[in-house]
Amino acid sequence: MIEILETPPLNAIQDLGRLGYRCHGVGRGGAMDRVALAAANALLGNDENAAGIELQLFPVRVRFAGDTVFALTGADCEARLDGRLLPPWWAMSAQAGQELVLSPPRQGLRAYLAVAGGIDVPEVMGSRSTQMRDGFGGLDGRALAAGDRLAAFPAPAFALRDGAGLGALPASLALAAADCPQAQPGETVLRVIQAAEYEQFDAASQAALWQTPWKVTAQSNRQGYRLAGVALQRLEPVEMRSHGIVPGVIQVPPSGQPIIQLADGNSAGGYPKIGVVIEADLWRIAQAAPGSALRFVSCTLEEARTAERAVAAYLGTLRRLAGYCRLPSLGKVA
Repeated sequence: MIEILETPPLNAIQDLGRLGYRCHGVGRGGAMDRVALAAANALLGNDENAAGIELQLFPVRVRFAGDTVFALTGADCEARLDGRLLPPWWAMSAQAGQELVLSPPRQGLRAYLAVAGGIDVPEVMGSRSTQMRDGFGGLDGRALAAGDRLAAFPAPAFALRDGAGLGALPASLALAAADCPQAQPGETVLRVIQAAEYEQFDAASQAALWQTPWKVTAQSNRQGYRLAGVALQRLEPVEMRSHGIVPGVIQVPPSGQPIIQLADGNSAGGYPKIGVVIEADLWRIAQAAPGSALRFVSCTLEEARTAERAVAAYLGTLRRLAGYCRLPSLGKVA
């Protein structure tokens, strides 16, 4: 059991998302940084899709109501367990009554807290993720609040071989970003495949997409990232019917300033699409804070598949190695 002692708005329970309902107007949702959540579950031996807590605003303070093992991944929030500083991307045993405090990130934007067994909330349409805009999933379809108490599913009891805990190499170090010689330090490089309406944009706009930085504006959230930069122009205005879209699609509204659809993005839209960020790089966007800059690099379908295999290999290796660091014991993890 976890008791939420302090939390700002927008922190919520998420898993890897809700699939198969886009035809009914229900998007994927789920964790913005799916790699970080999957890594936290791998450290604990949980099912990859077990629900955890996505933390977007800080500070956060929780109390463990029973003995358990937890994992923290994603942004480096200077986590402290009863005042003891923990490394980022770390799994650790917690005893009943201990408090975990997370501060505003030193690096990254979103952190993920997972516990052995996964957070126990009802499954809605195949997922435990919170769809706050529509008011379902997670904990009553809402963000977490002080006083909430969250149970975990029963899990086979285990102890960590090292009492100091267990760490993982962060995805930002383990998964190489695409090469972009013009990128400046601190800029996030994303691989992008040309989308259906790419050829409708003039040559100057096509060049600007690849050659200029794009600032993440303050109007960015789980639904989408609104970018600021060169205004992208089409060769001629053409009306489009709404059509299905997925996370990663880069739409261009009449303002010419791109919008990247993300986890809580619309299931359909009518703005022209100039590109789509590949699935294997969406986690990088999740850790890009407002005010930071993105760079786009052209990518082929085969390169996207190679990147996806690299993510799967990273998570598979992490799960295998973490298994060596856990010792089974009698009983259940609370």
